[in-house]
Amino acid sequence: MEAILYEKLDNSKVRCLVCNHYCIIEPNRRGICGVRENHEGVLIALTFGKAIAVSIDPIEKKPLYEFMPRTMTYSFATEGCNLHCPWCQNHAISQIRHDHEISGYMITPEQHVEAAIKYQCPSISYTYSEPTIFLEYALETMKLAKARGLKNIWVSNGYLSKETMEIILPYVDAFNIDYKGSDEVYRHYCGGDATRVLQNLVRIKKHDIHLEITSLLIPKINDSGEDISLLADEIIQAIGKDFIWHLTRFHPHYLMKDKPITSKDTMYIALKIARDRGIRSVYLGNM
Repeated sequence: MEAILYEKLDNSKVRCLVCNHYCIIEPNRRGICGVRENHEGVLIALTFGKAIAVSIDPIEKKPLYEFMPRTMTYSFATEGCNLHCPWCQNHAISQIRHDHEISGYMITPEQHVEAAIKYQCPSISYTYSEPTIFLEYALETMKLAKARGLKNIWVSNGYLSKETMEIILPYVDAFNIDYKGSDEVYRHYCGGDATRVLQNLVRIKKHDIHLEITSLLIPKINDSGEDISLLADEIIQAIGKDFIWHLTRFHPHYLMKDKPITSKDTMYIALKIARDRGIRSVYLGNM
């Protein structure tokens, strides 16, 4: 499917507008996400209709604790991601090679909506990988879901462009945004920057859409008292103290199997720091 957000440039190059990388893509090449390809000057969303993961989850798994609690949410994803976090729990589907043929089951947006209704799920979650990179697929599903009375949940790293935000905001009912740490953490480990994510938190708050934020605390990367205080203060400076924060315990995974599990003491220190700052709701995860 032709992408909905891109610009055509000279010499058959294109600029993708779907996320904050704004990749300039040469003919027959893909963007950073690995799933948006320039076909002789036409940007193609390779993931459309190809679901790599489909499941029905408790909504608390997203995690969303204060939006439709104790309900089940129909969840799906495609391959690909626009960040490259070495601790990714879903790396098998998110971190793909650029010469890889996109895998997945052919499932239409209409079929996703019908399945959610069949299994009595009041919401659909766009999750597991990064929904930004399957924007066209997610957007068509969200429109159909909303028309049938279902809620839409966007579980994201928050690195979507302002253009994508404008398109999806009318259809999203709840966000969980992963906020990873300082600019240094984003640049060194993930290939992004914190400022762009904070800007999207502000956009979500301005539109009064339910928002919960998740921060994974990783030993020697962002788990010191100073690191956690900085995380809290940056979010507060952007959107105030009225937000829901999930502080999640790291377990060794993917390219960081040599890292230790975050200590319980660190998690409780983080909880105290957050509560001392007056953040409305704070939860510990993976304990």
